[in-house]
Amino acid sequence: MPGLLRGMARTAVVAGTATAVSNRVSRRQYGRWSEQEAADAYQQEQYAAPPPAAAAPPAEDRIAELRKLAELRDSGVLTEDEFAAEKAKILNS
Repeated sequence: MPGLLRGMARTAVVAGTATAVSNRVSRRQYGRWSEQEAADAYQQEQYAAPPPAAAAPPAEDRIAELRKLAELRDSGVLTEDEFAAEKAKILNS
């Protein structure tokens, strides 16, 4: 019987060691996959499409604004430089 008990004890130790090693490998592999998923998600955020730009005001609104600016310039409220700067803002929006 002592030989049988010794064999059973040895089997239990080997099985326990194998289970511990297997669990450690599984945890390590899971950690690597998690890191890879996090890196992939970060890259997707970096290459995501930019948010849509604000819609430009209709052409009629731009024309009306330009006419108002011209009236202000003609009446002497705006200088030529101020008029040109505001005109550029309106046309670039």
